[in-house]
Amino acid sequence: MIDTTIDVINKLGLHARASGKLIEVTTKFRSSIQIGKGDKLVDAKNIMSLLMLGAGKGTTLRLVIDGADEDKALEEIQTLFAAKFYEAE
Repeated sequence: MIDTTIDVINKLGLHARASGKLIEVTTKFRSSIQIGKGDKLVDAKNIMSLLMLGAGKGTTLRLVIDGADEDKALEEIQTLFAAKFYEAE
């Protein structure tokens, strides 16, 4: 199990389009992937749950991944966040 944090650095935060891109990544993996603030974790494969987080720019999110492909899932999620969800600033 991986339990780490990740920072939201894109200008608009985890809005609908960014959440959709995150789901494109998370749904490729069999691992359980949860994301949230502190102890309030939600399913990172569910668009409504992600939108309810209200994670704006500068938010530090907790990321918990558990499963056989957890390392690859973490790598792809970190890449997506670091690339600011591939959005123009």
